[in-house]
Amino acid sequence: MHAASNYVIRMATDEDDLARLAALDSSRPLEGSILVGELDGAPVVALSLDDDRAISDPFSPTGHLLATMRVRARGVRAVAHMPSLRDRLLAGLPTIYRARLTGRAA
Repeated sequence: MHAASNYVIRMATDEDDLARLAALDSSRPLEGSILVGELDGAPVVALSLDDDRAISDPFSPTGHLLATMRVRARGVRAVAHMPSLRDRLLAGLPTIYRARLTGRAA
């Protein structure tokens, strides 16, 4: 297990060499939106947000990091499917106030 300050979880970029990670894992590369987990500044695990498939460096301890990444992935997916806070607050207001705030007639 690693302390939270020892790893980084972030969205993958074009600069990440995920093909190398897939080759180490003997898997096909991930596609779509991908979370990357780094230990000591190097990507050691990647998780697809689209199909929840993961690839990892078999020579690095990644179990705890991958579990943490799955929790983060659920949060990222929830935010993507949830209306904005403003829209949720407006939906809870009476129609007359909603119309006034959105600039429409009631």
